[in-house]
Amino acid sequence: MASIAAERIQQKVRDMVIRVSRDLPRDVVTALQEARERETSESGWQILDELLENAELARKQDLPLCQDTGVGVFFVEYGEDCRVEGDSLPRVLERAMAQAYEEGLLRKSLCHPLTRQNTGDNTPALIHTDLVPGSELRIRFMAKGGGSENMSRCTMLTPAQGWEGIKEFVLDRVAAAGPNPCPPTIVGVGVGGSFDQAPLLAKKSLFRPLDREHPQTEIAEMERELLGEINSLGIGPMGLGGRTTSLGVRMEMAPCHIASLPVAVNIQCHSSRHEEVVFP
Repeated sequence: MASIAAERIQQKVRDMVIRVSRDLPRDVVTALQEARERETSESGWQILDELLENAELARKQDLPLCQDTGVGVFFVEYGEDCRVEGDSLPRVLERAMAQAYEEGLLRKSLCHPLTRQNTGDNTPALIHTDLVPGSELRIRFMAKGGGSENMSRCTMLTPAQGWEGIKEFVLDRVAAAGPNPCPPTIVGVGVGGSFDQAPLLAKKSLFRPLDREHPQTEIAEMERELLGEINSLGIGPMGLGGRTTSLGVRMEMAPCHIASLPVAVNIQCHSSRHEEVVFP
């Protein structure tokens, strides 16, 4: 049985939350650079150059990549032979995130859905936990901005609609989103499961780096097909036209009921802020 002190988790998670708000992952930077080489639109070149400059300035000057520092989303893989000492893990994660948003001078965006009264510390965090074999504790964090999250959708297709129906739904959603999610985007797609599981699959897929293909060849081919068709829409960087509407498509699947075909699209903006820490 592995024991991990709550204080140690809190410090590492606090540091991770601040770091991801300032340091764009290397795979996203590389994807932006490669998109700049392929882009044919003059406005597209300019925007991609500005996004790359913004990422460099944020890293060097220790500033947030975007004023929307997002909702805190955690995906946790909790080893069944692991124990957190000193407090419950959800409370530790909430404290760590609140501490990071306060000490890192990050905008606190969570509020009551009707009164719009701000919660004051960006809590509650959204925490999804899976119990897994082993003694490791893997904590993944994503800062999810509102502009891209607002463009996400879930639907229940009929099984007869199949792959063509999935493609149509994804392309229609990206087209309808237009400039709102601040393209170039990363498009997460969840297929299967149930009404509540498909959106989680879509969001979870966004953690996979852009330079890492899906291990299942069939799904990797679907991702490439979708990306090609999305970039053929001509929306372009920030919706001003061009070949770079999305930097990548990430898809995850799960078995579903014989009468159902759940599909969800979770769109991520170009500022794809995520990281993980692993204990012990």
